[in-house]
Amino acid sequence: MPTPHISAEPGDFAEAVLLPGDPLRAQFIAENFLADAKLVTSVRNILGYTGTYQGSSVSVLGTGMGIPSASIYATELVQGYGVKDLIRIGSCGALSHDIKLREIIIAMGASTDSNVNRARYGGYDFAAIANYDLLHKSVDIANGYDRKVHIGNIYTSDLFYHPQDEHRIEFNQRMGVLAVEMETAGLYGLAAQYGARALALLTVSDHVLTHEATTAEERQTTFGEMVEIALKTAVA
Repeated sequence: MPTPHISAEPGDFAEAVLLPGDPLRAQFIAENFLADAKLVTSVRNILGYTGTYQGSSVSVLGTGMGIPSASIYATELVQGYGVKDLIRIGSCGALSHDIKLREIIIAMGASTDSNVNRARYGGYDFAAIANYDLLHKSVDIANGYDRKVHIGNIYTSDLFYHPQDEHRIEFNQRMGVLAVEMETAGLYGLAAQYGARALALLTVSDHVLTHEATTAEERQTTFGEMVEIALKTAVA
């Protein structure tokens, strides 16, 4: 049966689902990277598709922005549709001068200011880490591309417009955190809770220190290398 936020029928989703935040990015991926892509859900204009890549079934679904929105869709995918692999493909803001615009970050772990994983973990601090098998595969695949790839810890923020931005940037830099975004820590905790596997691949869309940035259209349509790495990881 369809879930409260996904109108797909049983069997409409593949076991591996790519999760961009922007539903229009999901549509772009389906139309440009997948063969025989079929729209399987569009509730609240959150678009989801299933098609094939290199002969294997794979799906893509927008999640909206932030841990609460992404968690709704990820939970319903796992519990309602039997999805096993959740691969976030998103944008992030770089926190290091060693990282340049459009470079790719593979999130080995995700620190956060959110309490969502404490709620899952009895009030204690949960180590929100990627599934090692997906991480290992994605790193091997990414090494075949010319684009520089960084692997390490990122920071998942509950707030985009944060009232303590300067302090937040300072302590993340001091701790060697590579970038900031808004979903991964929640996704990693959710995957652990429900026995799924999760990984986040991020393209640097803006730089917190230099204030360089890509446009909304560029974020929607030009992060092709990240998408290819994620798709190859999903079907490997």
